[in-house]
Amino acid sequence: MAPDIMGDAPYNDPSDEPTSTDGGAVMPLVLVVEDDRRMRKYLRATLADQRFRVVDAETGGEALVQAQGHNPDLIVLDFGLPDIDGIHVTTKLREWTPAPILMISARDEEYDKVAALDAGANDYLTKPFGTGELLARIRVWLRHTQRATSDSLDSNLEVGDLRIDFSRRLAFVGEREVRLTPTQYKLFGTLMRNAGKVLTHEQILFTVWGPAYTKETQYLRVYMGQLRQKFEQDPARPRYLITEPGVGYRLRTT
Repeated sequence: MAPDIMGDAPYNDPSDEPTSTDGGAVMPLVLVVEDDRRMRKYLRATLADQRFRVVDAETGGEALVQAQGHNPDLIVLDFGLPDIDGIHVTTKLREWTPAPILMISARDEEYDKVAALDAGANDYLTKPFGTGELLARIRVWLRHTQRATSDSLDSNLEVGDLRIDFSRRLAFVGEREVRLTPTQYKLFGTLMRNAGKVLTHEQILFTVWGPAYTKETQYLRVYMGQLRQKFEQDPARPRYLITEPGVGYRLRTT
């Protein structure tokens, strides 16, 4: 039987946490948000023992800062926090990250579970719970995320003469391959996935550069200019990469 969640697990110093498997693949990063010191220490040690990378936070405000700074693959979030509750934290996180959120709480009322799930949490686990169940649920959500990512990347998208091959990370205009830097590729991929839609400056900056760069519109102007040089026959009169004045950009489909 798996030990109780409050069992005495050995503590791993963060500096000793492994960052990759033996094969070199970087392990998922989990953000643990828990105000109880003993529980937080336990969760860190348990996850580190499974070779996950771990960052933690004690309050809701700190959780939002840590999430923006580290962009975790999964978040273990306590319902009751000293400043803002887990519902509010979840709502703020869902403004920008699709990372799975596993809510943990001593509250067992159906109302609380429904509120957490409606706010955007993926799962709800009531304390006390076994270590095995916690880890199994984390593995389920990470598998789901990895499968969804794989499905979305294993495809080709075409818009007029433009094409992107996500499985091989290649871009083309007509039959000609276009060499792109990693940032140019990510920007081009974002536009291709949202072809026909108007994307705001903030949406694009968040997706390509991250939440700390949503006001850095000059980055976006420079990189859009670079893409036009590479994909447009006449960069000064773009056919595909259209500016929406005062709003953002759109990849024209017709």
